[in-house]
Amino acid sequence: MRNAFNKMMGYTRYVVCRLFVHLTGPDIAPILGVLNDVARKAINADGNLDILGEELVEVCQTLLQYDENWLSAANEGDVFWDEGDAGDYVNEIFTDSAERYLSSSSYIEADDKYPLSLPVTRNVVVMITVAYKGEVEDLETSIADTTALKKGLKAIINLHYNHLLQAIQIHFSPAQFGDDLTNDQLIQYYPELIPL
Repeated sequence: MRNAFNKMMGYTRYVVCRLFVHLTGPDIAPILGVLNDVARKAINADGNLDILGEELVEVCQTLLQYDENWLSAANEGDVFWDEGDAGDYVNEIFTDSAERYLSSSSYIEADDKYPLSLPVTRNVVVMITVAYKGEVEDLETSIADTTALKKGLKAIINLHYNHLLQAIQIHFSPAQFGDDLTNDQLIQYYPELIPL
Protein backbone atom coordinates (compact mmCIF):
# COMPACT_ATOMS: atom_id res chain seq x y z
CA MET A 1 0.00 0.00 0.00
CA ARG A 2 2.80 2.43 0.99
CA ASN A 3 4.70 1.46 -2.18
CA ALA A 4 1.72 2.32 -4.38
CA PHE A 5 1.10 5.60 -2.52
CA ASN A 6 4.73 6.72 -2.87
CA LYS A 7 4.69 5.87 -6.61
CA MET A 8 1.46 7.80 -7.05
CA MET A 9 2.99 10.81 -5.28
CA GLY A 10 5.96 10.70 -7.66
CA TYR A 11 8.61 9.80 -5.09
CA THR A 12 11.82 8.19 -6.36
CA ARG A 13 12.27 4.58 -5.34
CA TYR A 14 15.79 3.68 -4.19
CA VAL A 15 16.92 0.11 -3.67
CA VAL A 16 20.08 -0.95 -1.85
CA CYS A 17 21.04 -4.59 -2.20
CA ARG A 18 24.02 -6.77 -1.42
CA LEU A 19 24.86 -10.06 -3.13
CA PHE A 20 27.19 -12.65 -1.65
CA VAL A 21 28.80 -15.17 -4.00
CA HIS A 22 30.93 -17.96 -2.54
CA LEU A 23 33.22 -19.78 -4.94
CA THR A 24 35.37 -22.79 -4.24
CA GLY A 25 37.74 -25.06 -6.13
CA PRO A 26 41.42 -25.44 -7.03
CA ASP A 27 41.21 -23.06 -10.01
CA ILE A 28 39.62 -19.96 -8.44
CA ALA A 29 42.85 -18.11 -7.57
CA PRO A 30 42.75 -15.99 -10.79
CA ILE A 31 39.57 -14.37 -9.46
CA LEU A 32 41.68 -12.69 -6.76
CA GLY A 33 43.85 -11.18 -9.49
CA VAL A 34 40.79 -9.69 -11.19
CA LEU A 35 39.39 -8.42 -7.88
CA ASN A 36 42.68 -6.81 -6.80
CA ASP A 37 43.07 -5.18 -10.23
CA VAL A 38 39.52 -3.82 -10.01
CA ALA A 39 40.22 -2.55 -6.48
CA ARG A 40 43.27 -0.59 -7.71
CA LYS A 41 41.29 0.94 -10.56
CA ALA A 42 38.42 1.81 -8.21
CA ILE A 43 40.79 3.71 -5.91
CA ASN A 44 42.13 5.65 -8.89
CA ALA A 45 38.57 6.35 -10.10
CA ASP A 46 38.06 8.64 -7.10
CA GLY A 47 34.32 7.99 -6.92
CA ASN A 48 33.57 8.27 -10.66
CA LEU A 49 30.47 6.06 -11.04
CA ASP A 50 31.06 5.45 -14.77
CA ILE A 51 34.52 4.00 -14.14
CA LEU A 52 33.35 2.12 -11.05
CA GLY A 53 30.46 0.73 -13.09
CA GLU A 54 32.83 -0.61 -15.76
CA GLU A 55 34.84 -2.36 -13.05
CA LEU A 56 31.62 -3.73 -11.56
CA VAL A 57 30.71 -5.14 -14.96
CA GLU A 58 34.10 -6.86 -15.15
CA VAL A 59 33.59 -8.45 -11.72
CA CYS A 60 30.07 -9.66 -12.65
CA GLN A 61 31.29 -11.09 -15.97
CA THR A 62 34.16 -12.86 -14.21
CA LEU A 63 31.77 -14.36 -11.67
CA LEU A 64 29.50 -15.53 -14.50
CA GLN A 65 32.48 -17.23 -16.18
CA TYR A 66 33.22 -19.13 -12.97
CA ASP A 67 29.64 -20.32 -12.40
CA GLU A 68 30.79 -23.94 -12.08
CA ASN A 69 32.72 -22.89 -8.96
CA TRP A 70 29.73 -21.32 -7.19
CA LEU A 71 28.99 -23.15 -3.96
CA SER A 72 26.66 -20.83 -2.09
CA ALA A 73 25.13 -17.37 -2.29
CA ALA A 74 22.84 -14.95 -0.52
CA ASN A 75 21.31 -11.52 -0.99
CA GLU A 76 19.70 -8.87 1.15
CA GLY A 77 18.50 -5.33 0.79
CA ASP A 78 15.81 -2.76 1.34
CA VAL A 79 13.69 -0.19 -0.48
CA PHE A 80 13.80 3.51 0.41
CA TRP A 81 11.86 6.57 -0.67
CA ASP A 82 14.42 8.98 0.77
CA GLU A 83 17.89 9.29 -0.77
CA GLY A 84 19.47 10.10 2.61
CA ASP A 85 18.06 6.95 4.20
CA ALA A 86 19.35 4.89 1.27
CA GLY A 87 22.79 6.48 1.68
CA ASP A 88 22.83 5.66 5.40
CA TYR A 89 22.04 2.02 4.61
CA VAL A 90 24.82 1.91 1.99
CA ASN A 91 27.25 3.13 4.67
CA GLU A 92 25.96 0.54 7.13
CA ILE A 93 26.49 -2.26 4.61
CA PHE A 94 29.96 -0.92 3.76
CA THR A 95 31.00 -1.15 7.41
CA ASP A 96 29.56 -4.64 7.76
CA SER A 97 31.23 -5.88 4.56
CA ALA A 98 34.59 -4.39 5.54
CA GLU A 99 34.48 -6.18 8.89
CA ARG A 100 34.17 -9.50 7.10
CA TYR A 101 37.63 -9.21 5.54
CA LEU A 102 39.01 -11.54 8.18
CA SER A 103 41.17 -14.24 6.68
CA SER A 104 44.28 -16.05 7.78
CA SER A 105 47.66 -16.21 6.10
CA SER A 106 49.33 -19.58 5.95
CA TYR A 107 52.61 -19.64 4.06
CA ILE A 108 54.69 -22.71 3.38
CA GLU A 109 58.30 -22.20 4.45
CA ALA A 110 60.87 -22.55 1.68
CA ASP A 111 63.76 -24.97 1.93
CA ASP A 112 66.03 -26.83 -0.49
CA LYS A 113 63.36 -29.40 -1.26
CA TYR A 114 60.43 -27.05 -1.85
CA PRO A 115 60.54 -23.59 -3.43
CA LEU A 116 58.68 -20.75 -1.76
CA SER A 117 55.02 -21.16 -2.63
CA LEU A 118 51.63 -19.83 -1.63
CA PRO A 119 48.77 -22.02 -0.48
CA VAL A 120 45.99 -22.63 -2.96
CA THR A 121 42.99 -20.41 -2.26
CA ARG A 122 40.14 -22.77 -1.39
CA ASN A 123 37.35 -20.25 -0.87
CA VAL A 124 36.57 -16.79 -2.19
CA VAL A 125 33.56 -14.73 -1.15
CA VAL A 126 32.64 -11.69 -3.23
CA MET A 127 30.20 -9.14 -1.83
CA ILE A 128 28.63 -6.73 -4.31
CA THR A 129 26.53 -3.86 -3.00
CA VAL A 130 24.63 -1.56 -5.34
CA ALA A 131 22.14 1.23 -4.85
CA TYR A 132 19.88 2.06 -7.76
CA LYS A 133 16.76 3.92 -8.75
CA GLY A 134 13.67 2.03 -9.82
CA GLU A 135 12.68 -1.59 -9.58
CA VAL A 136 14.62 -4.69 -10.68
CA GLU A 137 12.77 -7.91 -10.02
CA ASP A 138 15.85 -10.11 -10.54
CA LEU A 139 17.63 -8.38 -7.63
CA GLU A 140 14.61 -8.07 -5.36
CA THR A 141 14.01 -11.79 -5.00
CA SER A 142 16.01 -14.65 -3.53
CA ILE A 143 19.09 -15.55 -5.56
CA ALA A 144 19.61 -18.84 -3.72
CA ASP A 145 19.78 -20.89 -6.91
CA THR A 146 22.15 -20.79 -9.86
CA THR A 147 19.62 -19.48 -12.39
CA ALA A 148 18.49 -16.64 -10.11
CA LEU A 149 22.09 -15.70 -9.32
CA LYS A 150 22.96 -15.51 -13.02
CA LYS A 151 19.93 -13.28 -13.61
CA GLY A 152 20.92 -11.09 -10.66
CA LEU A 153 24.48 -10.58 -11.91
CA LYS A 154 23.21 -9.77 -15.41
CA ALA A 155 20.71 -7.31 -13.89
CA ILE A 156 23.58 -5.50 -12.16
CA ILE A 157 25.41 -5.22 -15.49
CA ASN A 158 22.25 -3.76 -17.06
CA LEU A 159 21.89 -1.23 -14.24
CA HIS A 160 25.30 0.15 -15.15
CA TYR A 161 24.52 0.41 -18.86
CA ASN A 162 21.14 2.00 -18.11
CA HIS A 163 22.85 4.60 -15.86
CA LEU A 164 20.67 3.74 -12.86
CA LEU A 165 23.42 3.00 -10.31
CA GLN A 166 23.72 5.44 -7.41
CA ALA A 167 26.39 3.61 -5.40
CA ILE A 168 28.75 0.66 -5.93
CA GLN A 169 30.79 -1.36 -3.44
CA ILE A 170 32.79 -4.52 -3.99
CA HIS A 171 34.36 -6.39 -1.09
CA PHE A 172 36.05 -9.76 -1.21
CA SER A 173 37.76 -12.23 1.06
CA PRO A 174 40.52 -13.30 1.13
CA ALA A 175 41.91 -9.92 0.22
CA GLN A 176 45.14 -11.11 -1.41
CA PHE A 177 47.05 -14.10 -2.74
CA GLY A 178 48.43 -16.26 0.04
CA ASP A 179 45.57 -15.60 2.43
CA ASP A 180 43.25 -18.47 3.13
CA LEU A 181 39.56 -18.15 3.97
CA THR A 182 38.92 -21.35 5.91
CA ASN A 183 35.68 -23.31 6.09
CA ASP A 184 35.37 -22.38 9.78
CA GLN A 185 35.74 -18.67 8.92
CA LEU A 186 33.05 -19.05 6.23
CA ILE A 187 30.61 -20.36 8.81
CA GLN A 188 31.58 -17.68 11.33
CA TYR A 189 31.65 -14.60 9.09
CA TYR A 190 29.17 -15.51 6.33
CA PRO A 191 26.31 -17.29 8.12
CA GLU A 192 23.75 -16.08 5.56
CA LEU A 193 25.22 -18.13 2.70
CA ILE A 194 22.79 -20.67 1.25
CA PRO A 195 24.08 -23.69 -0.74
CA LEU A 196 23.26 -23.48 -4.45
